[in-house]
Amino acid sequence: MVLLTFFLPSKTRGNVIYILTRYIVDIAMLLLGIFHTNIYEYPHDRRKPMIFVFNHISYLDALVILKAIRRQHIRGLGKYEIAKIPIFGFIYSSAVIMVKRADKEDRARCVADLKNAVNSNISIVLSPEGTFNETNKPLINFYDGAFRIAIETNTPIKPLLFLDTFDRLNYTRALSLTPGKSRVVYLEEIPVLNYTIDDIPVLKQKVYDVMEAALIQYKASWIKSEL
Repeated sequence: MVLLTFFLPSKTRGNVIYILTRYIVDIAMLLLGIFHTNIYEYPHDRRKPMIFVFNHISYLDALVILKAIRRQHIRGLGKYEIAKIPIFGFIYSSAVIMVKRADKEDRARCVADLKNAVNSNISIVLSPEGTFNETNKPLINFYDGAFRIAIETNTPIKPLLFLDTFDRLNYTRALSLTPGKSRVVYLEEIPVLNYTIDDIPVLKQKVYDVMEAALIQYKASWIKSEL
């Protein structure tokens, strides 16, 4: 069924594949015994595009994104190398925006594609940490990308907390999947209307502080007592 989308325009194809993949993930997580809940600390407006940012702590994060963000079309970043895998690579590259991280020109093209997605009423999902948080702290340092795109497209930032993916399947135990709960917390939307490019460090720090405080409040399991 997914291969039939080959004949659709790229935007439509990506949206259809996203919807189909979401249902596949629903079934997979049910079979794995992982039960997902979204916690909304503040109302969430699904009618407008957002820059979703989340804490990256697990191999399971990619699946949980599809459980957490419903009734909205989204795009994330994908590694260019995965697109070379037969069949799966086609599906993958249709649902995400590919990037060659070592190629400066391709990174610039990727940013332009992300902006185009937002301007087409498609939300984007980014991990501002860029990689797994392998520390005992709530978060590691953020990169600028998500915040630059938010400011340049005047798109609000919606922070998400992934509370349980570390315990279900974390970066230290790639083959030790465990059943249990999966919670994602929707924090308050952060508008960017009054920020300029020069304010990226301020915006970045604001989002970092909000997410860090909330992870501590929810007692995320990877945070050690010295904090």
